[in-house]
Amino acid sequence: MDINETIKSQLDENPIILYMKGSPQAPQCGFSAKTVQALMACGERFAFVNILDNQELREGLKVYSSWPTYPQLYISGELVGGCDIILEMSESGELAKMVKEAAKQAEA
Repeated sequence: MDINETIKSQLDENPIILYMKGSPQAPQCGFSAKTVQALMACGERFAFVNILDNQELREGLKVYSSWPTYPQLYISGELVGGCDIILEMSESGELAKMVKEAAKQAEA
């Protein structure tokens, strides 16, 4: 399986997935920590991938998404954005709405 197939598979299997540095319990950068806090405040489960564990994935995802930095949040297979965008969406309530909708669709 090439790296694009791996990414597509992860996106297909996880309605809410965060590509981040570290884990939600131990983020390894401030941007990942802030993004995790915003996501956790939504009250839904989400998957994560520690991009520090896989150099090929870390580089391949930048090409796949045309987004050069981490974290990267995907909801329903679509890139939502990085830390700044996620924090803005969290403050406006838009993030919680999107996350809850994706979680509801995944249960259906």
